[in-house]
Amino acid sequence: MEYTEIQPEETQKTGTERYAGFRNLIAHTFNDQSRQDITAAFETARTALDGMLRYDGTPLFDHSVRTAEIVISEIGLGRNSTISTLLHDVARLGLIDADTIEKRFGTIPVSILEGLNLISKVRTKEAISQADNFRDLIVSYSTDPRIILIKLADRLEVMRSLDMFPEAKRRKKSWESMNLYAQIAHKLGLYSIKSELEDIALRYLEPEDYAYISRKLEESSAERDRFIAEFVAPIREKLDAQGIRYHMKGRTKSVYSIWRKMKRTGIPFDEVYDIFAIRIIVDCPVENEKQLCWNIYSIVTDFYTPNPDRMRDWISIPKSNGYESLHTTVVTKDGHWVEIQIRSERMDEVAERGIAAHWRYKGVHGGGSRNEEWLARLREIMEESTNKSQIANRIDTESTSEEVFVFTPAGDLRKLPKGATVLDFAFDIHTHVGATCTGAKIGGRNVPMKEELHNGDIVNIVTSKTQRPKADWLNYVVTPRARNKIRACLREEEAKASRLGREELERKLKNWKLNIPIDDAVIALTKYYKYKTGTELYEAIANGTTDIAEMKDIVARYLAGELFESRAKPPQPVVRPAPEKEQGGDALVIDDSIRGLDYKLAKCCNPIFGDDIFGFTTVSSGITIHRSDCPNARRLRQQYPYRVLEARWRSAAGQGSFLASVRIVAEDTTGMVNRITEVVTGELRINIRSMSLSPMREGKIGGTINIEVPSTAVVDMVAANLMKIKGVEKAYRITKQ
Repeated sequence: MEYTEIQPEETQKTGTERYAGFRNLIAHTFNDQSRQDITAAFETARTALDGMLRYDGTPLFDHSVRTAEIVISEIGLGRNSTISTLLHDVARLGLIDADTIEKRFGTIPVSILEGLNLISKVRTKEAISQADNFRDLIVSYSTDPRIILIKLADRLEVMRSLDMFPEAKRRKKSWESMNLYAQIAHKLGLYSIKSELEDIALRYLEPEDYAYISRKLEESSAERDRFIAEFVAPIREKLDAQGIRYHMKGRTKSVYSIWRKMKRTGIPFDEVYDIFAIRIIVDCPVENEKQLCWNIYSIVTDFYTPNPDRMRDWISIPKSNGYESLHTTVVTKDGHWVEIQIRSERMDEVAERGIAAHWRYKGVHGGGSRNEEWLARLREIMEESTNKSQIANRIDTESTSEEVFVFTPAGDLRKLPKGATVLDFAFDIHTHVGATCTGAKIGGRNVPMKEELHNGDIVNIVTSKTQRPKADWLNYVVTPRARNKIRACLREEEAKASRLGREELERKLKNWKLNIPIDDAVIALTKYYKYKTGTELYEAIANGTTDIAEMKDIVARYLAGELFESRAKPPQPVVRPAPEKEQGGDALVIDDSIRGLDYKLAKCCNPIFGDDIFGFTTVSSGITIHRSDCPNARRLRQQYPYRVLEARWRSAAGQGSFLASVRIVAEDTTGMVNRITEVVTGELRINIRSMSLSPMREGKIGGTINIEVPSTAVVDMVAANLMKIKGVEKAYRITKQ
């Protein structure tokens, strides 16, 4: 609420001719050249708008003139602002072009009019959640600070004439004035404009509440001024007697402010104690501030009774935002409550222009955006300037350009950083909209998803059910939200492709009847195709970039030992061919007495001494030894009978070392792993090459133990001894890795 110097009220001059008041105003305000230019703009606008009427039948040109009067007398702007105000409706309706304006009045009015026309096109949505965005959009169009000031004057004139408008327009303009324009005026320190906008808006939005509070404020403006004068008289007399240098400001709380306080705190009118307020500002050295403020407090309370519940000492302990002042509320003998604020010139300067500026600590939120900084700087310049027509030369007009404001087709306003694209906007709406975005329509034209957005764009996102996020989308966005959502979508797509690819490979292995664990197949295929991970293999299968039919032969060759040598293979017994006469003919006799021959045991069935075996001649890896009941035995014998060799173990081969695998399932109890290890290595003295046990359902653990044994008989013995352990449910040899 604005505090004004307590002084006699001035009367307003009026003219007899319709626009005589305006003519007198410019005659007493501007020099000859500026007056001629303003008069030319006046005549241009009056001629262009001739015959156009407002809702009440008065000339539309009245609005231009009355707004210009506010611009000159209530805000204090100059020649260019006045010309732009007079020509605003003419330019908005397309009755004059920019070239004509520039040739006659210069480039500055053209720039101001462009901003005013953009604001006029804003179609606000009555939603408190959107108010901040709409307010920022209006400010962002004000590339010249005079634009927002003229717009405030324009809105004030509309509100003063609001009775002429239809009901729907009255409510909409009242909502905009209360939630958008009054807030901007507040931040600029234009308290009288702010209060008037709020009071008029409240009159139409809450007519019953407005009428009630107005009735309670029965005193006229003159009566209120007289009350304040009488209230401060004894205080002023004593301050003067003590030689204290000071000045006073006073104010009466507006209808809107009283209404808002009643709503916010839930109190009745009679408990609103600060309807009248006096601010006493003392001029003194910093070291004397506290003592003098408390001295003034003592003088005030000598005449009026303070309310102890309304005492606020922010001098001894300043607010966290740096605000310093001494507040109290006192009551007069006839029952009027008055709020008193006592502070020094320095404290007042900090409160008004520093980090504790009134519009910040009173709850007008802005989050420290560049728009807020720009408004704060403009306010400071306005308060410092004696000639407001020069303010455009003292403020950075590009400070509001770090954000863009764009609309959804439904009229919702979104705020994005400058450089944001259609794809940024799509993800700001919803993740699904962004993930399926293929482009957009802006102003009737189709644009790609990487199209940069501009202030005021109405963006209609185009989507497709078949669209999926791609890695290069990260190059099309600037917002962290869009970037994070794209990465999340890509991870989700990768996981989905990986799952589908693995499931497809499992089905194929089953159909091909290749008895191999999927993990072993994945290791072989990944190595063959030179993928870094199994996930890459799954994605290649899911996306069809790798022919899965080709994988059948690759896995078969791997099982036959033809693909490549394993980098890490278990110790193999040495085998040699020994032609010995058997009933069935010659056969390979496997033992450990011959070295340097190219033989190895097949990984698909892991034969050990005691198993029925046969040999298979591979193309590149010599001879591999398979179990006769190997899952691949039938296929090898049918497709390559000419490469199959009969084989048997020499009786002495049982002294060798073979790798065997035992599957075990047991209860998940404390010490179970230790008992298993003790039986195998302690009691049976069998070397464990590796052991992998993991939790299962229903309190069980299961896994595989790889051991080195000389024969199948030893494997059977190990399995039998493991079954004797309490809690072990299954223990048996498995014939594939």
